[in-house]
Amino acid sequence: MGLSASSPAAAAQSPNASQQHQTVSPPSECPMHQEKMSGCPMHMKTPDHRTENTDDVPAHQERAYEFVACPVKSGASQVKDDIDPSNMMPPPNQQPSPDQPFPLSTVREESSIPRAHSDKKWVYPSEQMFWNAMLRKGWRWKDDDITGEDMTNIIKIHNQNNEQAWKEILKWEALHAVECPCGPSLMRFGGKAKEYSPRARIRSWMGYELPFDRHDWIVDRCGKEVRYVIDYYDGGAVDKNYQFTILDVRPAFDSLSAVWDRMKVAWWRWTS
Repeated sequence: MGLSASSPAAAAQSPNASQQHQTVSPPSECPMHQEKMSGCPMHMKTPDHRTENTDDVPAHQERAYEFVACPVKSGASQVKDDIDPSNMMPPPNQQPSPDQPFPLSTVREESSIPRAHSDKKWVYPSEQMFWNAMLRKGWRWKDDDITGEDMTNIIKIHNQNNEQAWKEILKWEALHAVECPCGPSLMRFGGKAKEYSPRARIRSWMGYELPFDRHDWIVDRCGKEVRYVIDYYDGGAVDKNYQFTILDVRPAFDSLSAVWDRMKVAWWRWTS
């Protein structure tokens, strides 16, 4: 993102940088999906471990691909398998809430973010899932003038924020292209909206606004866990690409390696 304050200097870019932006692929059951799978040998599973460890799969990612729309299928058949055969009911987080004022889509979009210990990518929540999640956090739709179109735009902004955050992480990870030539993958993440980072607090003492949200993302760097802190700042009006957030993405001070990365990038910025 052009407004992001997290990107390492251009001089730090790796020769592999052009390979870091991965193209979103159709779900595995889609006719467009190629039979021959390509990937890094370090991320490939052995024949004895072809089945993904379900203990490592986040609850919101289970059956996620059943709701990912296939580009070559008709709209009527995009989410035909939304009934759980075990109870003949849709997944709980895809059910309309009581007194919901309008229907919401249950289609989910596949991200470009590789999921750690898997050959799949992370899948974004549907409009219905997002609505239900907001209700669980105490939000009440009757207090706001909101429409179905608003929910569609919220999902697009949410997804764009995550895509941009991953691109910023890839720029930092380019510093470690030699030790991890296959590239990183995302293990897990969590929101910490009220736990302001030391950097955000220092900025606020200097007169800058506090971020409206914060996430911590745990990245798998070819077997090494690396934590990234992401502060989200209001960047004004939403543009045509559904971007309005200024992201401040950087590795947390959890290791000497992260400290060294931050020092190098700060020096490059200062001397560029």
